[in-house]
Amino acid sequence: MGQEVNRRAYDSSARRARSGETRQRIVAAARASMLAKGYRRTSVADIAAGAGVNVDTVYDLVGRKPVILRELIEQAVSGADHPVAAEQRDYVRAVRAEPDPRQKLAIYARAVRHTMQRLAPLFTVISEASPSEPDVAALWREISERRAANMRLFVSEVNSAGTLRTGLSIERAADIVWTLNSPDVYLLFTEQRGWSPDEFEHWLADSWARLLLDDATRPVSRRASSAR
Repeated sequence: MGQEVNRRAYDSSARRARSGETRQRIVAAARASMLAKGYRRTSVADIAAGAGVNVDTVYDLVGRKPVILRELIEQAVSGADHPVAAEQRDYVRAVRAEPDPRQKLAIYARAVRHTMQRLAPLFTVISEASPSEPDVAALWREISERRAANMRLFVSEVNSAGTLRTGLSIERAADIVWTLNSPDVYLLFTEQRGWSPDEFEHWLADSWARLLLDDATRPVSRRASSAR
């Protein structure tokens, strides 16, 4: 009896593992197709073919196209094959543990740089689809509002370690962080102006320190030494 129970548990675990691998293959195929052809020109059948599964499997394991796009965004933000709550991310813990407000900003700037390397290509897909796809527009509004709420938490954490610039409220400071860490700003610098991700990261930390902190000393900016 005990062996039968163990075998059933093993079989169930193996099935879940195979489903997880198939699900991630579907997500990877969707990302590749949407980046290559755009959201509107990518069909669920395209995604299924890219993942080597049938269409019903795509719907069963992930869902409709808007759900698939949400999964792509969540994985890009979290850097994992599943969504990770903000408070559980390593860089959030590092920010909270760091006593120096400038270093808090630098830690977050590095996290933003890596996130944008994954997320910014999808922003092009979202921008193209949003005008004619209400589900996509609503999804991006939701993600943007969640980012804004997280920025208020982040700025409050920075303010707990040092004083914000005189006259600068938590809300206004959060708006500044939210704007500068947006995918379109990252793309403007890296794609249109040719900055490297490393240069963007150091500019971002430097800019936040100058704009947000009363006592911000001038951090060394790598971009300044190679200004065009």
